[in-house]
Amino acid sequence: MVSRQRESFRFPLLAAIAAAALCGGGAAMAQTTTPDRLVPYFQPVTAGAKTPDADGFLQRWLLLEPIVKPNRSNSGFTGSYVRTALTTRYFPGQMTAVPRDGDTVTVATPLRWHALDAVPFDVKLFNFAQALSKPTYGVIFQAVTVITSPRERRNVRLAVGSNAASMWWLNGKEAVTLSGDRRMVMDDVLSPRITLNKGRNVLRGAVINGPGLSDFCVRFVDEDGKPIRDITVDVK
Repeated sequence: MVSRQRESFRFPLLAAIAAAALCGGGAAMAQTTTPDRLVPYFQPVTAGAKTPDADGFLQRWLLLEPIVKPNRSNSGFTGSYVRTALTTRYFPGQMTAVPRDGDTVTVATPLRWHALDAVPFDVKLFNFAQALSKPTYGVIFQAVTVITSPRERRNVRLAVGSNAASMWWLNGKEAVTLSGDRRMVMDDVLSPRITLNKGRNVLRGAVINGPGLSDFCVRFVDEDGKPIRDITVDVK
């Protein structure tokens, strides 16, 4: 477990340089396909639902290209600032729709949804934006995934780590908020006890980033703090 936590912030500059090198520079990036540009941090979604990884982390997500905040100052990422920034309505269906891969919304400019499987346990938003030649600083990322549970599970908790602040909603209800200009640490904040419905559940998140890297990791844990793995994750 400790090795996973350290992985999220070891040598961030080298990781960014390596990603740029793999992409072959800005001119090459513009000519390659989206999956190639996102290697080594993401893969295209494969057919069929995906199970969480060995530690329960959810790796399949719909990610929206970053929304540039009107005011790019982070203002300390206080609780009130984060709540205002992440609950502002930027596009229709923001809190209700489950988009499809390739769908677009307009927030000043058209932004596209991408269905992707994260390769590591954490979803590297900075690298996602960088690979698509999108802004990486002063932005808001939107993430959506669909969880299918074979049975109702009460008193579970959503365990989240994010860089920087974030908010998360399960089935339309706020589950957990992480304020402050924080580094990502797995299981940094646990939600109150919540219920995973039998069948389909929609998990939605928004992450705000100031200067530097940005990523998140999410999993469900049971009453004993053990990861929940008997669920599947998809983007439909």
